[in-house]
Order: sequence, then C-alpha cells, then structure tokens
Amino acid sequence: MICSGPRPVGGKRRVRARVCRTGRRKESDFSGIFSVEERKTKQSGRVRMSGGEGGEGEKEKEKKKRRNMVYMWGYLPGATPQRSPILSPEPVAEAAGGEQWRDVCGGGCGFAMAISESGKLNTWGSTDELGQGYVTSGKHEENPEPFPLPTEASIINAAAGWAHCVAVTENGGVYTWGWKECVPTGRVVTDQSTTENLEKDVTEKHNGSFIEEVSPKSQVSHSILRRQSSGSVSKHDNKVGEEGTKRRKLSTAKQTSESPTTTEEAISALPCLVSLSPGVRIAMVAAGGRHTLALSDVGQVWGWGYGGEGQLGLGSRIRMISSPHPIACVETSSYVRDRIPGLPRRGVASDSQVYKVPGTCIKAIACGGRHSAVVTDAGALLTFGWGLYGQCGQGSTDDELSPSLVSSLWGVQIGGVAAGLWHTICTSVEGQVYAFGGNQFGQLGTGNDQAETLPRLLSAPSLENKHAKLVSCGARHSAILTEEGDVFSWGWNKYGQLGLGDVIDRSVPSQVSLVDCHPKKVACGWWHTLLLAESPL
Repeated sequence: MICSGPRPVGGKRRVRARVCRTGRRKESDFSGIFSVEERKTKQSGRVRMSGGEGGEGEKEKEKKKRRNMVYMWGYLPGATPQRSPILSPEPVAEAAGGEQWRDVCGGGCGFAMAISESGKLNTWGSTDELGQGYVTSGKHEENPEPFPLPTEASIINAAAGWAHCVAVTENGGVYTWGWKECVPTGRVVTDQSTTENLEKDVTEKHNGSFIEEVSPKSQVSHSILRRQSSGSVSKHDNKVGEEGTKRRKLSTAKQTSESPTTTEEAISALPCLVSLSPGVRIAMVAAGGRHTLALSDVGQVWGWGYGGEGQLGLGSRIRMISSPHPIACVETSSYVRDRIPGLPRRGVASDSQVYKVPGTCIKAIACGGRHSAVVTDAGALLTFGWGLYGQCGQGSTDDELSPSLVSSLWGVQIGGVAAGLWHTICTSVEGQVYAFGGNQFGQLGTGNDQAETLPRLLSAPSLENKHAKLVSCGARHSAILTEEGDVFSWGWNKYGQLGLGDVIDRSVPSQVSLVDCHPKKVACGWWHTLLLAESPL
C-alpha cells in the first residue's frame, strides 16, 4: 500500500510542519508523509484563497513584504570573528546570491546547515583551529556557502550526525560524506574488536583538540541506571556508557593546519551517491552518532552504518553495515508486545490474539546517538537501539534490536519525534510533549535530572495552553516550536545552545525571546540551534 497521496501538480507546495521533522522536512515533491486530513486542509485552503476577490493578489503583496531568515545560537566557532559561543539568537547572512532560505537542517558538531531557495545546501560555522575537518563541514566560516556536492539537482532535505552528513535530492537520490565508516561501501563488519579499535582511533584523531572532563552527576546517574538494568551489558557497552557521560572541554592548546591533514583524509570520505534498489526514491533522512536512516516516498525505512546496539533495527548486533538495508517496521514481524495494559500477555494462552502495530507505513524518522525512532502513519511510535538510559521508552534499560512499539503511548497519536545523544522527545497530534531517556542536564524538561525509562508527559507551567507542532533534539538539549509561534528550549546550555542569553542549564521548557519574526521551523545541531523564521523586509 502506498503511503502517499497524489503528487502535487504545477510546482512545489508548502508543507505545514504538523509533525516532527527530525529528518528536516521542507517543501518537497514527495507527499508520502501527509495524512488525508492534511491534504484536504491544503486543498480547501487553495480553493478559498483563489475563490475570493483579490485574495490571491493580496496574499502575494503581503508575501513580498516578508522574507525567510535564519537565526543561530550556540557552538558555531567559525560563525563570529570572536570565535565565542552565541548566547542569543543572531541573524545569519543571506544565502549566496542574495537568495532566501528555504529550510534549516541543524548541522553537526560545530557547523550549521541550511537549504537556500534554489535548493543549494549551505554550510557555515566551522573552523580548523579546534581540530575540525573541512571534509565534513565545508571550509565556510562566517558566511554560508554552498557545500560542493557532485550534483546539480536541488537538495530537498539534509541531516548531520557527529561527523557525517547526508542529503536528499529532488530526484530522490541520497549523497553522504564524512566519517568513512558512515559512508556506504557495500561491506559488513561483524568483528567487535576491529570496530572498537577503529572507533578509538577515529575518536582520538578527530577530537585531537578536546580533553575529557567527567561530570560527577552524570557518573552517579549512570551507575544507578546500570544497577537497574535487567539485561546484560557487555564490556563494550560499559566503555561507551562511561565515555558517554563525559562533557567536552576545549583544550587551551590549539591545532593549526593550512590544509586537511593526512589523518583527516584517512578517516573522512568525500560526498558519494548512495546505491539504493531500483525505483527507491528517498524523501527524508536522519543521521545519528554513526548511523543513518532514510525514509522513502512510500514510507519504507532504510538504514546503514554502525549497528552494534540494534540502532539499525535488523534484529541483531551487526557492528557495521555499509550498504542500505530495508528495516521492517510495520510488517507482520512487528506486533504489539505484552506491555500494553489490558491486552493479552505474550505466551499466556495458545489462542491469544495477535495485535499488529497500527499503521501501514512510516511517516517520520529520528536518529539519536545510538538509538532510532520512527512514527507510523497511524501515529504509533517505535524505537530501537541502545537503551541504557531508557531512551527507547520501553520501561527498561535493555537494548532493542528490532523496532518495538512504545506501548505506554497506546491510544496517543504521535505526530513527530526527535532523538538526542541519550534521550528522545515526541509530540502528539494534540500538541502534547512526551520525554524519556537520559536526563543528566535536564534535556527531558521534567524539572529534575532523573532518567525516565517510560514516556513522561511534560506539564511545565510554561507550556500551559501551548501546542507543540515541531520538536528537535541536539546532543543534550531539546527545542520545540508551538502552534502559537513560540520557541521553547531546555537541557544542556554550556555553549548557549538554548538561546536564553546565558550558559545556565534548564530542566524545564524556557521560552526563547524573538523579536519581529514569525518562527517556521527549529532545528538543533549537536551543540547549537537554528531557526527558520519569516521576518519583515
């Protein structure tokens, strides 16, 4: 069954960001994620606009008085002459040639990405003074410039992980670049020691200018969670968990280079076209720490990269898969588990009824550090991958090797989802916000630093009478855009990534102060945040 409605005729249509765009939704020729109600609303809206006397002309006049702009805040070292964190929203220079901005895509660690009106993927904010590589981010500092992709096709969607990027063209093709282990080569690595050595080597070389500072608070939370876990945890998981609780601190020593080093060339790959099955057209992508998900225009999910904790949803701990594989999410192999109250428990009786996961296809995808999440067209949320902090929302700290329904949200229709390094945030179609996973810096927005293994409804006073329509997650911070046009952020704020004018962490949603602009989309990078907004000329 096709998960999309009829393709738009006569040009592009503007997408109403009703659900989470972890894959960074934009104006697209793909309609695979629209519901029947949304299509009807759009169609009726077009009829009303064209039917009124002078209505279309007035709309066009009003549109010419406004312009799409991008605002930035957080850790983008090359974005300002001072090379210092940006604590409050600052406007980004217009795209090359004076073009307007069409979409914001967040970006990776220390660099930002956005798409211009003509479909050029622009990057900025990077610098080689902190050991970053230009192969991934592009050598663009203060001024956004088109990233050199080997295609003339317009880019409609893009995403970035820790050190790799992925972009979708208007033709449904996918380009990816960055860490070589994230770029498809057709090989599969299953040996654990080989992957661990590669990971250690890459991490040390790529982060040569960083030193680690352990957060005592994070260590305590990690220890408690490990004792609560009912599943076995390997030595590799233990190592990852310990490293995952550390904060990054800039070293006083600088690394300087005039050109990309041999180390960078050895661990990074230039943009290449991803080979997919014939007829597969990708509509959106999501990038995690070292894995990638892609969603086709008919609602099929594909994945590649690192899969040691099950984040590729293939049912096993495949260390590395470097060719796109389809992920079964709503097929007959995925059923509602025994955790739903009121439903028969698995294995209780031979005549127990089997309950299929609601939906026929996937409409939204998200990648965290080592876990993934998808939303079906019926609003069911499924998660898979690393579960040490409860980021899979299954009520435990076990890893999920296959897509598993978040059954505690049974009856709640999920509209969108986003994932951070250790946490997950989702929104319902009614505008409610649910959070689960790691919470060492308040990234769940629950008012404390306690991890949640089950989705928890946010009930902060600041969200009273607010209806979330879009959510995004950075590594350790979160942000939402409401139907009312407000932006809220919370979590880790060491580099000002919350946009609140300071570097104080927040454990509850806090409103970002915006002047003379109408927010349209918010997108978190790892340590920064971008906002697409309509501003008067």
